[in-house]
Amino acid sequence: MNKKNLFLSILLIATLLLTSCGTFDNNADEGGGGGEKGKKQELRINISSEPPTLHPGLASDSTSGVVLNHAFEGLTRLDENGEPQEAMAEKIDVSEDGKTYTFTIRDAKWSNGDPVTAHDFEYAWKWVIDPKNQSDYASQIYNYIEGAKEAYNTQDITIDNMTNVGIKALDDKTLEVRLINPTAYFLELTAFYTYYPVNSKIAKENPDWANRVDETYVSNGPFKISDKSATITLEKNEDYWDADSVKLTKITMDMINDPNTEYQSFKKGELDWAGAPTSSLPTDVIPQLDKEGSLQTSVIAGTYWFKFNINKEPFQNENIRKAFGYAINRKAIVENVSQGGQIPAMALVPTTMIKENEKGYFKDNDVDAAKEYLQKGLQELGLSDVSELPEIALSYNTSEGHQKIAQAIQDMWRKALGVEVTLNNAEWNVYLDNVDQGNFQIARAGWLADFNDPVNFLEIFTEPKGNNDTGWTSETFNNLISQAAVEVDKDKRLDILKEAEQLVINEMPIAPIYFYTNNWIQNENLKGVVISPLGDVQFKWAYFE
Repeated sequence: MNKKNLFLSILLIATLLLTSCGTFDNNADEGGGGGEKGKKQELRINISSEPPTLHPGLASDSTSGVVLNHAFEGLTRLDENGEPQEAMAEKIDVSEDGKTYTFTIRDAKWSNGDPVTAHDFEYAWKWVIDPKNQSDYASQIYNYIEGAKEAYNTQDITIDNMTNVGIKALDDKTLEVRLINPTAYFLELTAFYTYYPVNSKIAKENPDWANRVDETYVSNGPFKISDKSATITLEKNEDYWDADSVKLTKITMDMINDPNTEYQSFKKGELDWAGAPTSSLPTDVIPQLDKEGSLQTSVIAGTYWFKFNINKEPFQNENIRKAFGYAINRKAIVENVSQGGQIPAMALVPTTMIKENEKGYFKDNDVDAAKEYLQKGLQELGLSDVSELPEIALSYNTSEGHQKIAQAIQDMWRKALGVEVTLNNAEWNVYLDNVDQGNFQIARAGWLADFNDPVNFLEIFTEPKGNNDTGWTSETFNNLISQAAVEVDKDKRLDILKEAEQLVINEMPIAPIYFYTNNWIQNENLKGVVISPLGDVQFKWAYFE
């Protein structure tokens, strides 16, 4: 999930039906559809900030994703075991060579009553490919679908003239998709928000449809957005094909930026959920909650990291980057700062995908090596002392947790390297804009898995655009990713991906900090919440008893 997927946390281990925690029940009124009779089926959560976008084709962050995952639905949906199941597609046929998928669209409606058609999927996916639309996740489509990358790199391409792209609505009910190579996880991809449909009729008539919630916004998921102001309100979509499975009648998403305020709201019974994957808990309350037995924790498929802008001095120098990366004491960060059971990361791909990455590719807190790299870097830059380095700033989005980590690492760099680093923070949307525009030297970031395969963490770096804000890429690295794409032997493919990962770590455009965990507390009466193996929360089946 995201480049930017990292303001929140997501997981990759067992799927859970979440039950215990909080002791507050603000759902004792009558009402609701489903659940225990007499319980009001209205859920209130916090998503910390305003989503940068509510357009599936533009989203690339987990805040937008948590809204879109409830308002929309793709051809498939991950079930409680993390397996893709038929959703908008009622039937899926795959050719013998594994390269052609034929999806039969079920009888389903948009929230305005229009039928969902194969043309809506064709339009939405081709819209993402059109480079004029600047979709950060365009690679999620063009890396897999025949002719899509060529279209993306064609001047003056339009949706109408993408004739060689392997996305075609054969009729209203049939979508044919041709892949470049057999892709075992393709049906997981079709559950991801970049692959969601949009109402092509509405989108063609109103290009700004996604920004006008009260006028033109339509969706096809279990809930529909009824209001977007200080909060986001979703109501049950009675036109949803599987509406009988949806018990909640309303989800209110607050935008409380301060974890302490969120935690107090939960204690007062004003929220039914606090913490990941929709927000974060105050780090200083986590140990006590754990001691009380009310804390829920799970390892997730995500990596927290700092990214270096190689187009900004002094981080065009590999040895300077490695000096900063090696001088971080990750064990101290997870034990004394984040305190949520995170795993120190000396690798890019999380241990849930590559178990041996528990050890990683370099030594944690290797100050001696960091000092050596610093001296090499200074010499290569023609500098005699760290005092001659340009001013250096570390940027992060406003959050108590990110701030504490930044302050701790700032102190580590001062003590280990003698380098003074200033800290800059900005509200989420402003922060994302700055990073997108390259206005940073070092920036807090991370990656949360979009699908269960190591390549999801690696293909980010194939091009210095989209989700790769570092500006780094490598022809050798790209060749390795291309080799992995056609390698059918699983063990050989994994070896290739490990070689590619080691190349990234060796040149260090990013400094991994830790592998994520999710930590949360919840209303003890809330049942049926599903967390996918990738950590996405689903309230489709949730209810209060």
